Amino acid sequence: MKPAAFDYAVPRTVPEAVEALSSADGTAQVLAGGQSLILDMRLHRVRPGLVVDINRVPGLDRIDPDGGTLRVGALVRHRAFESARAVPGPLGALFARAAVHIAHPPVRSRGTMAGSFAWAHPASEWCAVGAALDADVELSGPLGTRTVAARDYFQGPHLTARRPDELLTSVAFPLLDGDTGVGFTEHRRTHFCFAQVAVAAALTVREGVVAEARIGLANCADRPVRARAAEQALIGAEAWAPVGGHRLPDGHPFVRAGGIAAQQDAAPVPEPYADTEYKRHAVAVLVARTLHQAARDLRSRRTGPDGDRA
Repeated sequence: MKPAAFDYAVPRTVPEAVEALSSADGTAQVLAGGQSLILDMRLHRVRPGLVVDINRVPGLDRIDPDGGTLRVGALVRHRAFESARAVPGPLGALFARAAVHIAHPPVRSRGTMAGSFAWAHPASEWCAVGAALDADVELSGPLGTRTVAARDYFQGPHLTARRPDELLTSVAFPLLDGDTGVGFTEHRRTHFCFAQVAVAAALTVREGVVAEARIGLANCADRPVRARAAEQALIGAEAWAPVGGHRLPDGHPFVRAGGIAAQQDAAPVPEPYADTEYKRHAVAVLVARTLHQAARDLRSRRTGPDGDRA
């Protein structure tokens, strides 16, 4: 189907974009990559009175370290993060592991990370990462700029704290230190389906025990959620097998405990190919796998080829 008729604006600055959004009485939609918006318009799921194309606003395509955070502009495409070298340290590794699960290359070449936050699909990989790290979402509106933490930003399927007259200009993530290992896993019915369950994890280990755990779940509720019960269950646990065992076993107690505890934070919505119990089981399995991956990631960076401390 063809989209319904709409007006079209191409602002050259953030204030111009905000002015355009403010003029539309809540009927405007922002176009960055358009990978979700255009489809929704063709199917008449959304009928904007005005489309505000921000692709000519300078500065929104930047990835900037800012103190202890990394700020990702609204026009940074998914594909920018396919290589772990795009962002320094463990955060870059986490981004790379998440990015390859997003749709397929043509979509990743146009779609944007910030667009995923704006669309707020419960199965979004970037939103799971944002929930895990409690990313900050920067919104610019007629009254100025405000920052909303991910825990307050996501409010339901395609529902966020962003007001109709505000532009999402960037997302900021904490830079993870060298004592942190990362993992990302997801399960989906086919390669081109949305994730039935996805998990992002960052595991900080000092002196062999878990000092901090951050776990984000996608498609396990009506919005991305942070598995805080699992995080608390992991604090103080031994993060890998004793000296002499160089491979973290799948049945290691801390891996099992994290997976089981994560079910407490999941409130999955049944789907045609995944009912509630299936998803709850998938949460336990995938969280365990992701924690395994994160611990292995950290250990591989700390040890040499023979397993001795580097």
